[in-house]
Amino acid sequence: MRTRKDSPQNSSYGPGGDGAQIAYAIVDSTLGRLLVAGTERGICFAAMGEADATLVAELRSDYPRASIRVFDPNRREDSRIARWADALADYLAGRSKMPAPPMDIRGTSFQFAVWDQLRSIPAGETRSYSEIARRIGRPRAIRAVGTANGANPISIIIPCHRAIRASGHLGGYRWGLERKRKLLQMERGATSRSGQAVQDMP
Repeated sequence: MRTRKDSPQNSSYGPGGDGAQIAYAIVDSTLGRLLVAGTERGICFAAMGEADATLVAELRSDYPRASIRVFDPNRREDSRIARWADALADYLAGRSKMPAPPMDIRGTSFQFAVWDQLRSIPAGETRSYSEIARRIGRPRAIRAVGTANGANPISIIIPCHRAIRASGHLGGYRWGLERKRKLLQMERGATSRSGQAVQDMP
């Protein structure tokens, strides 16, 4: 049963990033180049890939109406972007806890319900799309859950890599199945060594 209208939730910007001032940083990681972007309110995009130009093009495609710039280390409001990127890279290397920066994302109530379920899955574990659908009270919405999973704008922090098919197969992943496989392997190893935790970030 729905408790709220399935309408876009509050963010600091409108559709397509309308009105947003977004800065981004790109760093190396164990899974390739890592782009992290955010507004003054919080992180709004994170992606992995091989080429910086491709990652920036994805950011601009997701936020076509936003003003987008590379982060300026001399701007106080941009300094958080670099910290978030470094923290996420450290997590991917198994050197730190899962970062939990503030988020500034836009989505429907259904999408947020799916994303909240993804974030509740412990590191190193997985859930099937059908199980996620049951947990949000929409057991027949398995395909819609998969679509919401794919629409997740913040890779890793909203851990869509922890969603798999009921058969146990990994299913799809926007940044490639090999990255999904390595992410899960890293989390299982890190969890067995040090337990689960998240690191709150300003």
